Amino acid sequence: MEILIVGGNGYVGSRLGARLRELGHTVRIGARQNGVDVVTGEGLGEAMSGADVVVDVLNTAEMDAAAATAFFRGTTERMLAAEQSTGVGHHVLLSIVGVDRARANGYYVGKVAQEDALRDADVPYSIVRATQFFDFVPTIADWLTVDGSVHAPGMLLQPVAVEDVVDLLAEVATSDPLEDVVAIAGAERYRLDDLLRATLVARSDTREVVTVEGTALGADAADSLVPLGDHRTGSRPYPVAVPAVAE
Repeated sequence: MEILIVGGNGYVGSRLGARLRELGHTVRIGARQNGVDVVTGEGLGEAMSGADVVVDVLNTAEMDAAAATAFFRGTTERMLAAEQSTGVGHHVLLSIVGVDRARANGYYVGKVAQEDALRDADVPYSIVRATQFFDFVPTIADWLTVDGSVHAPGMLLQPVAVEDVVDLLAEVATSDPLEDVVAIAGAERYRLDDLLRATLVARSDTREVVTVEGTALGADAADSLVPLGDHRTGSRPYPVAVPAVAE
């Protein structure tokens, strides 16, 4: 099978490419370094010619809702147009668990628009929604730092290993289109304040974690960023001992 990974040089894409090659598939990388620019559309048609599947793991630093929407919807629509003209039979998108339940998060608003663009098109698709990666947890602490202390609510998070997400992406990309969403989360669910407190201690980070009311990351409710229904569970445990919360 020939698979084009758009964003294939990034954190997820590079790992996915290696995994798919291990499974015996031919992998192409869609990135500016390879002459493929999803913002302008340059090189997209040529890159997709002959590809069976396109996997989109693009990322952006845009956090403003309008800017994130313009990026995610725009790049997706350009990819879909190129896929229709070249006969690609399956578009796989990496998205986020709870993306439609965090309406104050501009990045998530952009991802919702991206999912909508995919559903509105004629290309068969699959959407893989993942919770936050293990490696992302310290970044959350940085975002919530105020005057040297981390102000974290007790909302729920269920972080997952990137390797578990890559395994699922590889499985989905090499299977028939789902025309639906499949979610994956880590093995355990935690309160965010407990998760950050234990993670910082393990990293010898002396910042105090102060428990506050409300939510973070733009979430609508305390359970917005964890799966609320059927989902896959990653096999790799969080690398730090944290008191878990029952589902």
